Amino acid sequence: MTQDTLLSVNGLTKAYPGVTANSDVSFSIKAGEVHALLGENGAGKSTLVKMIYGLVRPDSGYMELSGAPYTPAEPRAARASGVAMVFQHFSLFNALSVAENIALGMENPPKQNVLSVRIREVSELYGLPLDPERIVGELSAGERQRVEIIRCLLQNPKILIMDEPTSVLTPQEVDILFETLRKLSSEGTSILYISHKLDEIRSLCDSATILRLGKVVDICNPREKTSRDLAEMMVGQTLHTPERVPHDFKDVVIEVRDLSMSAPTAFGTALKDVSLKVHAGEILGIGGVAGNGQDELLAAISGETSPGKGAVLVNGTEVQHMGPNARRKLAILTAPEERLGHAAAPDMSLIENALMTGAIREGLTNRGFIKWGAARSFAEKIIADFDVRTPGPNNAARALSGGNLQKFVVGREILQRPDVLVVNQPTWGVDAAAAADIRQALLDLAATGSALIVISQDLDELMEISDNFSALNEGRLSDPRPVQGLTVDEIGLMMGGAHGMEAAHV
Repeated sequence: MTQDTLLSVNGLTKAYPGVTANSDVSFSIKAGEVHALLGENGAGKSTLVKMIYGLVRPDSGYMELSGAPYTPAEPRAARASGVAMVFQHFSLFNALSVAENIALGMENPPKQNVLSVRIREVSELYGLPLDPERIVGELSAGERQRVEIIRCLLQNPKILIMDEPTSVLTPQEVDILFETLRKLSSEGTSILYISHKLDEIRSLCDSATILRLGKVVDICNPREKTSRDLAEMMVGQTLHTPERVPHDFKDVVIEVRDLSMSAPTAFGTALKDVSLKVHAGEILGIGGVAGNGQDELLAAISGETSPGKGAVLVNGTEVQHMGPNARRKLAILTAPEERLGHAAAPDMSLIENALMTGAIREGLTNRGFIKWGAARSFAEKIIADFDVRTPGPNNAARALSGGNLQKFVVGREILQRPDVLVVNQPTWGVDAAAAADIRQALLDLAATGSALIVISQDLDELMEISDNFSALNEGRLSDPRPVQGLTVDEIGLMMGGAHGMEAAHV
């Protein structure tokens, strides 16, 4: 261990039934270093950071922090040692204030008025201003992430672990976050940074440890590599780039007319006169900061909720009065953003999860009885066609890594040959190779004549696969614009509400 090494990981190994998550993993992080942890889905990143944060105990190997043995038995012990973590999925209570949420994450929180002052001071100091009195349910996704970060910073961490921190941020918010992380680094805080956005890694990180199938395969300076180099190091093979097959648009398949809907929950977003048309073979990309009506729009098209007014037409037939199963019969399929609990039942097997949306179009029932053999075959086809890393179809959905479950969910809908597919965040938390495969599958589906609505906060993704782009802001959808010639700055303005001439003349 060198003089300036803060954390040293030596030979960590962790195995679960049927899979070795980490095998003899060793690397080190220096004080003030921004260190990337890269790997495709299932490479072992999550298990590794859980061991560092005290959520999982290694089977073998050891760690040192500031030269002393480091063996956190639980996250509380990790935090006491100066290790903090901002998770990909926020752990906040919508009905509580910012200050109340932050207090819940502290071992010995000060009095509320003292804490509020500290929140204002620290958040202003690091360029992430927060009002401690605001209710969390009223905050944007970017502001919620600030709450998580400030909660960590109030505990003066030596190491800050960040898991996919920019997946819900606008380009402008990403710039602010990076300024904050660079300031922390300059003050001596080490940052362990997990992201599938390789351009961000190259811009921000000083070094990168690359995992493949649970093992360290390389440690490098990411600034000396291209994004493609890093992706190919992660997967161990040449990266496939999605290819668009030129084709003409045909008839309108799905049309939404003046759809309005009240917010389904106290912290949801009302839809306001949303209109759109998508032709056969067209991909309409919809961007927007999380919480601006994306979930509500998908639910209105899938039949999970009924609009207060307006119409949804598929191949000329009004469907707004139909439920989800009736719409599935008409080949309207959806893949929602929330993988566990919405797109998949966590404790059910992959066979059962394949059955839940595939029963109608795949003929997986007969006179009320489940055809388990057919359901198993369908699950196995999804696993094979979309390279889902799992011991088998009997595995529970919650046992899969986030990226592998995402591949299963999206693949399940694509293989049912929809006329209309609406997918929210199709590659969220998915590695570069798997993301390329999913995007290619979406392009291939469009080429067969399906109409696709792809909702995403990944602007590069929307620019790569979409024909036209619209933005959601506070439940309103902008008029579509051709993707060709559209700049990121224009998109950022559209996402912020500048839907009209302002966005067209940046």
